[in-house]
Amino acid sequence: MNKIILILITASMFFTKGYAQQAEVLTLGVFHFEFPNLDVQQISEEDQIDVLSPEYQKEIELISKKLAQFKPDAIVIEWPLYKQSEIDSLYNSYLTSKHELNRNEIQQLGFRIARMCNAKIYCADAWGAHTTHIEKLLDDDESNEYLAFEESFSNSPDSALYYEDEPIFKQQGILAQLIHLNDPVHIKKDLGNYLIKHFKYESVKGDYTGTDFESGRWFNRNLRILRNIQRIPDTAGKRILVIFGAAHMNILNYLFECSPEYKLLNINDYLK
Repeated sequence: MNKIILILITASMFFTKGYAQQAEVLTLGVFHFEFPNLDVQQISEEDQIDVLSPEYQKEIELISKKLAQFKPDAIVIEWPLYKQSEIDSLYNSYLTSKHELNRNEIQQLGFRIARMCNAKIYCADAWGAHTTHIEKLLDDDESNEYLAFEESFSNSPDSALYYEDEPIFKQQGILAQLIHLNDPVHIKKDLGNYLIKHFKYESVKGDYTGTDFESGRWFNRNLRILRNIQRIPDTAGKRILVIFGAAHMNILNYLFECSPEYKLLNINDYLK
């Protein structure tokens, strides 16, 4: 009996110690500075901004200084994991003034902040895994089932429920846009968009085609991103800044909040 009690006490001490050593995390949800228009929401050319123009460069420098106050030692970016060596090379060239930052937020914010804080940059993006049925569906974009699946998004009776968010960067600036994108109310509404439209699509009445698609495309993808972040060595990841497209925060923030390994801080405490 005494031996069992000793084991329980030891385990309690271990977990208490583990919680005390949580890594602090800031998640910055961004819009894509290059406007590739690969997401559902498209930004027309007339509504886009040139982040390389002097006024926006000044604002990006200000944002970078605000976030540098967090003093991250690891900066996680939305870039494929297998391209880590490519990013390392570009970043090292930037440090030696051999590379000029492009429009991408990874470089405009990630590279700047990493230099300010002497932080290491980690690629963490990944694609989700699909079921065999979904892989087959997506592989033939001319099939009747695929066309019906596409129709379930573009002409869904749920369209009235879909949360449309108008960008404000052109009128109010990049900082105001980032503060808005990272507001918990916006993030919660954004997650709702992944639970309607093609999420409810059924190839055969009563099946889970749409649900399985979204499970892989979004939920599994973000779980894999978290797993990549977990692989950051403890010695290099005590304070982690995550820079990803804003939509990812509707899953990543919840995962960080629930994980015993991390303590999620409020990004807007730094931005405002």
